[in-house]
Amino acid sequence: MFQLDLKSRKTIYEQVVDNLKELIIAEVLKPEEKLPSVRELSKVLTVNPNTIQKAYRELEYQGYIYTVTGLGTFVAAPRETFINPVQLEEIMMRIKNDIRELYFLGLNLEEIEKMVLQIVEERGDNK
Repeated sequence: MFQLDLKSRKTIYEQVVDNLKELIIAEVLKPEEKLPSVRELSKVLTVNPNTIQKAYRELEYQGYIYTVTGLGTFVAAPRETFINPVQLEEIMMRIKNDIRELYFLGLNLEEIEKMVLQIVEERGDNK
């Protein structure tokens, strides 16, 4: 599924959250797809089940996954995710910093717009 970097400054919990979010956003994990149980994923990654449980709770809070008692944890459909204003503000700050860096590297507005449009087109559905 993914590997953890034990030398990273990020905690194991943050790495699990970030890696699962990446897989969901890239649609490697499809909407309604069942995720491994806490126990299964903790065995695969050789981490404490409490760490996986904490990561699943965070992803559920952010709207990326949902849990059905007795059935398991599933990837949420994009339309079911709610926009968390704090999360949106964090994303905006990252985008602003990235754009500032692109300007610093010498790109102009037209080149940056072209890059953004390319990313949107790669998604395919323009949502």
